[in-house]
Amino acid sequence: MNKYYTHKINELSSQMFGEEITVSGWIENIRDHGGVLFLDIRDTTGTLQTVSNDDELFKGLAKESVISLKGILRKRDEETYNPRLKTGEIELLVNKLEILSESLHELPFEIMTSKSVNEETRLKYRYLDMRNEKVKEIFLLRSDVLHFLRNKMVDLGFTEVQTPILTASSPEGARDFVVPSRKFKGKFYALPQAPQIYKELLMVGGFDKYFQVAPCFRDEDTRRDRTLEFYQLDMEMNFVTEEEVLKIGEQIFYEVFSKFTTKEVSKPPFRKISYCEALEKYGTDKPDLRNPLLIEDATDTLKNTTFNPFKKSTIKIIVVEGIGKKSNSWFNEVVDYASSIGMPGIGYLTLLEDGSLKGPIDKFLAPEERENLITNFHMKANSVMFFIANRNKKLAEKQAGMIRIELGKKLELIDENKLELCIINDFPMFEYDEQTKKYEFAHNPFSLPHDFNEYKTKDLEDILAYQYDFVCNGYEMASGAIRNHNLDALRTGFEIVGYQKEEIETRFKSIFTAFKYGCPPHGGMAMGIDRILMLIKDEQNLREVQAFPTNAQGEDQMMGSPSVLTKEQMDELGLIIRKDNENE
Repeated sequence: MNKYYTHKINELSSQMFGEEITVSGWIENIRDHGGVLFLDIRDTTGTLQTVSNDDELFKGLAKESVISLKGILRKRDEETYNPRLKTGEIELLVNKLEILSESLHELPFEIMTSKSVNEETRLKYRYLDMRNEKVKEIFLLRSDVLHFLRNKMVDLGFTEVQTPILTASSPEGARDFVVPSRKFKGKFYALPQAPQIYKELLMVGGFDKYFQVAPCFRDEDTRRDRTLEFYQLDMEMNFVTEEEVLKIGEQIFYEVFSKFTTKEVSKPPFRKISYCEALEKYGTDKPDLRNPLLIEDATDTLKNTTFNPFKKSTIKIIVVEGIGKKSNSWFNEVVDYASSIGMPGIGYLTLLEDGSLKGPIDKFLAPEERENLITNFHMKANSVMFFIANRNKKLAEKQAGMIRIELGKKLELIDENKLELCIINDFPMFEYDEQTKKYEFAHNPFSLPHDFNEYKTKDLEDILAYQYDFVCNGYEMASGAIRNHNLDALRTGFEIVGYQKEEIETRFKSIFTAFKYGCPPHGGMAMGIDRILMLIKDEQNLREVQAFPTNAQGEDQMMGSPSVLTKEQMDELGLIIRKDNENE
């Protein structure tokens, strides 16, 4: 028999009273009740109270040490039942204790309250943080969700294929992580931003439906919903339409959320919103539909205004009913928030019971403008109209979207018990970058335009693509497209954003070679597994649902990465570190 044979705590029951058993785990707590010592032991399945009449048996033990206890299982005194524990009616009278691994007496933090500890410390000692039941249950859930998703994909007829982690650098929208080659000095592998090209090559290879749980790597600044490494449920299908791909996505999202949460989940078919409509009404392509506030456009209504901040500007408004009697300090907080996001402030008007308007910008408006604002935007008594104006239309939309979110939070309009899903589609194929002064791909460079002939007949910003995102509660949950399998259209798209023909066929050699041998129409998408778990668990940070993430700066203090290579490693790879002052 295994030397460390032990009962799992969740296996113990009243039917075992009087039996001698062995349990093993970590010391959660030690209590002295006047000569009777109590020790709480925790394993992966639960916590059990143990008791000893021997003062020496538990003496000098450190919390979180790993021990093995042997004793008689018995019923607790009724007045000492603990309803918070599944084992709250039983205890172990210990007659033998063995220390398997001793812990330091001073811990970096208390295990049971680790979620309230500074994140840097938690991640540095993540293995201790994981002993917290609430942290551990996230990763048990993650396992269950992945198991469900894999089974679902197989049931839908998909074949799981693993694609390489070491690949070639590809301009897919973010910086690559690169890996120097020892054998081919001066050349580099890259970690995949996504399995984009590989999954398209699988379609050329004759696979009908592909999927994998794929790790993705992007050298970007981290934020609460994006880390350097994340996982997605990647899928691709041949001979499909956009609608067929979206139906698969609707089914998976609805079923996974319905199975693993008690929240109200949008039922398929999800609401479809064009990219253009999303920016106009919500100021973002990731709208939180739990927020009922909408953005409207007052540019035409105030086209002849003499108010300087509104002249030659895109003017967005948000009308909120029933808040006209809020205090001045409440409105000042909105003004302060507007300033914090780069606005010079925010104008607002309140419609009074007598039909007149009151507010900081009222005196700057003509009588006709006041009347048109009330009529055109259906203002009711005690409602407030907020103004967001900017000469840059995109910035006006973005700032209006941020104000909408802030108002929704301040007014507590968000129903936290809902998961509101929608689909954003009809993305523009190209967008003009003010910094580079040239056109860039707006979404995925491999997407199919609605009509290839539009490249010659339409303004670039008017060309739409078969691109789509699934959005839930303000988060992008999945992104995908019907792919462009037409080599001429692909080449033209890359030329528009500045690539030369020779460069295109060199950088994307695999695609441009493979497609010449017969490529079926195909499309797919990738679902963010980490974000799915964030919403299921009501976590505000992606790092909470990843086992060993880097910190907010992209450092792993537990493992000590990024780290410095030795001189021998640098020489073997043919690398030299150039100091900043060497190029001055």
